Amino acid sequence: MKKSTHLISKGFYKKAAVLAMTAILALGMLGCGSKPDAASTAAAGSTTAAAPEKVFKVGITQYAPHPSLDNCREGIIAGLKEAGFEEGKNLELDLTNADGKGENASMIAQNYVAKKYDMIVAIATPSAMTAQAAAEGKNIPVVFSAVSDPVSAKLVETLEAPNRSTTGTSDALPLEKQMQMIRAFLPDAKKIGVLYTTNEVNSQSHLAAFQELAPQYGFEIVAMGVNGPSDIPLAVDSLLPQVDCVNNFTDNNVVNNLETLISKANDKKIPVFGSEVEQVKNGCVASESIDYVELGRQTGLMAGSILKGQDVNTLAVKVISESKPVVNQAVMDMLGIVLPESYRSTAELVEK
Repeated sequence: MKKSTHLISKGFYKKAAVLAMTAILALGMLGCGSKPDAASTAAAGSTTAAAPEKVFKVGITQYAPHPSLDNCREGIIAGLKEAGFEEGKNLELDLTNADGKGENASMIAQNYVAKKYDMIVAIATPSAMTAQAAAEGKNIPVVFSAVSDPVSAKLVETLEAPNRSTTGTSDALPLEKQMQMIRAFLPDAKKIGVLYTTNEVNSQSHLAAFQELAPQYGFEIVAMGVNGPSDIPLAVDSLLPQVDCVNNFTDNNVVNNLETLISKANDKKIPVFGSEVEQVKNGCVASESIDYVELGRQTGLMAGSILKGQDVNTLAVKVISESKPVVNQAVMDMLGIVLPESYRSTAELVEK
């Protein structure tokens, strides 16, 4: 029995020694092979989850709820998508409207900055100016759309080199084509009325250019300034008896109250010429019209480029000035106006 126990013990220790030696060799091999080969690395990488794509937060602030600016907003969203930024994937949009009130535009812009959005897109000059003021020094780029004179508005230093953390698209109205249209439609007209808002920079710029062009086409411009919506009815009553027709720019205050102007003008059989297709749809007789959906699309493409890393300070302002004539046949019939021969092959007929 003792002998048997001794043999078992001897065998046990021998086996234990072999196992210990095996373990030491295995640890040595692991130490030598601690750096994984390429195949091991690839295998490990295939099981690692990809980093989530950044979701950019962009605020789009629109100054007033009228159709041309609505078209611009839809174009911006389409342009962002075309540039690779889409809601539900890598983009979060905050859409707001200032309802034509400067104090609202200012609060909206300040809210965007407080939330540290990646970008502010501002539609129309008043919203662009308040957005730039709120974002100054905050490293938040501002991209504007439907701003007729960004230099006079001090949004950029020059169109070619903005250099103020702000850039975008300009809707430079084809004013000379518009004046040519008025002369063709109304060969005997002498005085064109213009209703404009005194604190809208784009309206002041358009008026100055229109006044400069007028003598070349035998016109006199009768301008009537207003400060806000409440001034419009009385201003229209004062303006209409003095003129043969009215020309409307993209003045946000006036466009927001276009129904008042057109209603009073129709009562006196005085034609109102608009500055884009939506105004013609809403009762203006005709316009040399810029495509505001395309204007917005170009803005969205620029915004996408900046989100990808383009320097906002060096991205030149894009000026959209190409236009097409649009006319409202029902309004022409009501006013007894015949479409001029020179426009019959080119004008687009629109309906309300």
